[in-house]
Amino acid sequence: MNWHHPHAVTRRGELGRLLVVVVFGFLILAFFRVQVLSSSRYRLQSEENRLRPVRIPAPRGQITDRHGTVLAENVPGYTVALIASSGDSLRATLGRIAGIARLDSAQIARTLARYQRRPFDPVTVLSDAEFEIVSTLEERRAWIPGLVIQSEPKRRYPFGEIAAHVVGYVGEISESELNSDAFRGARAGMIVGQDGLERAYDSLIRGEEGVRFVEVDALGRTVREAGDETRLEAQPGNTVRTTIDIGLQQHVAEAFPLGRRGGVAVMDPRTGEMLALYSSPTYDPNGFVGGLDPAIWQVLSQAEDSPLLNRVVQARYPPASPWKLVVASMAMKRGLVGLGSQMPIPCTGGMRYYNRYFRCWRVQGHGVLNLAEAIQHSCDVYFYQLGLRLQLANMLHDVGELGFRDVSGIDLPNEIQPIFPPSTEYYNRRYGPRGWTNAVTLNLAIGQGENAQTLIGMTRFYAMMANPDGTAPEPWFVEPADVRNRRRVGLDPDALGGLREALVAVVARGTAAGARVENLRIAGKTGTAQNPHGPDHGWFIGFAPAEDPQVVVGAIVEFAEHGSAVAPLVTQIITRHLYGARGASPRALDVDLDVPADSAPQPLPILPDPTTRRDPTRPR
Repeated sequence: MNWHHPHAVTRRGELGRLLVVVVFGFLILAFFRVQVLSSSRYRLQSEENRLRPVRIPAPRGQITDRHGTVLAENVPGYTVALIASSGDSLRATLGRIAGIARLDSAQIARTLARYQRRPFDPVTVLSDAEFEIVSTLEERRAWIPGLVIQSEPKRRYPFGEIAAHVVGYVGEISESELNSDAFRGARAGMIVGQDGLERAYDSLIRGEEGVRFVEVDALGRTVREAGDETRLEAQPGNTVRTTIDIGLQQHVAEAFPLGRRGGVAVMDPRTGEMLALYSSPTYDPNGFVGGLDPAIWQVLSQAEDSPLLNRVVQARYPPASPWKLVVASMAMKRGLVGLGSQMPIPCTGGMRYYNRYFRCWRVQGHGVLNLAEAIQHSCDVYFYQLGLRLQLANMLHDVGELGFRDVSGIDLPNEIQPIFPPSTEYYNRRYGPRGWTNAVTLNLAIGQGENAQTLIGMTRFYAMMANPDGTAPEPWFVEPADVRNRRRVGLDPDALGGLREALVAVVARGTAAGARVENLRIAGKTGTAQNPHGPDHGWFIGFAPAEDPQVVVGAIVEFAEHGSAVAPLVTQIITRHLYGARGASPRALDVDLDVPADSAPQPLPILPDPTTRRDPTRPR
């Protein structure tokens, strides 16, 4: 074909024009799609690149006592955050403001770690900044790229140490907590409850965050605040009203022996409402607001006296003589004894069981006693024999029925489970099938041996003893206990009434006689728990008025040496609750009060000697 022919030239021109038209057609279609069909999508991307969301924290709901007195509230505070385009730019900006914001290397490292988790959100530098720091940073905003300062609610605990173990504290959510069902819906950087009621009811108290937008330039520097039409306001959390009586709580804190470790639980036996709960030593939850210095946290968490430990629900102790009421109720329920029953061996200061001599706390002995008198005088020899009559297998079974292997159900986090052997197989595993004897029953019968209970669990049992029907609900602060979970001692009203009278005799003329109150019938039981690490611990659990119990109080004081020294603390709290501030003036009690000679404790063997020759009555 001759391409120089006039017809060929014309054809080439037509093809060229067609090619140009097609190319321009494609370009026009592409521009149309970008400019018209996809304009909203690209506009959104542009806005997203230009606008950065800033979370607006929700004010946490208040926590109040039963009368509406505020236990946890919010006060104004300031948060300093940075918007960064990269980790290097954030590091440079942090270095620039470190002197002004008083940042150390640990704080800078934590800020960089937060940025790595969520690089597209403003990263918090200070969650509780002082006004002086905020003012200085604001003055230098022009040379601090991405600076975000906003007013945020800050938690405050008006009663500080007094209610710390009940109310708890707040802190920034951890990585592990983000994946926990307890904090469903929370995000990284959010402030959540870390202990106490703050944690137990965090989902109610937390509220819902809002969001606002700030406009930034290509370098990540804040240009201006976006309009209100893009702002979503935060929704405050719910107020939580508790059963606590803060006046009574203050009285308990002031009356507790100064410098001593231990705890107090005050409960309405009829409803399960917790009126007060105090653990000593304590801590100031206000120190956790805005983040706790790691050095201070290390001191608190590793302190020998464990101030963060709630000794009412998170510590276990040998229940000692208050446990004798448990053994008595189990034996009476099985029809093995009555209140007038005597044991074949009188108390002469101890009892020989094969080649072991088990002592009573009263070296002179108690002589011949019936069950009611044995409770009144806390005779160990009587209960050694009662334990043998009850038999180990029955005791192990009945303890489970009464709930002494389970948590109490109180609505506080991290309640610890009591310890009590589930079966005789426990002893076989620990000592070998021939390495133990039925002597373990003697120790269990007086609240020693392989038996460790919480104060709240023992207090709940005494609530069963206090109520006419022999039942008690779960203890609670906020949500009423489930009526289906009432524990039952299983005794008829006459038997219960007789045991209550025996407990009244303990305070009227028994081991707690030094703590009796005129014109008030208080029922209770002292106890001295062996402690391998030092002086014995002292127990007292009591309720009143005995004829119509309205309050039950359990207390344990570590290293108190004897339970009779703890009884005045409990009776004073009972009086304060029943008669108000006029009934008893709060004062620090001295745990070294004079104690009658017949109530001074004697050490008891905790465990049987594994080398003891085999007892023919040992369960096989």
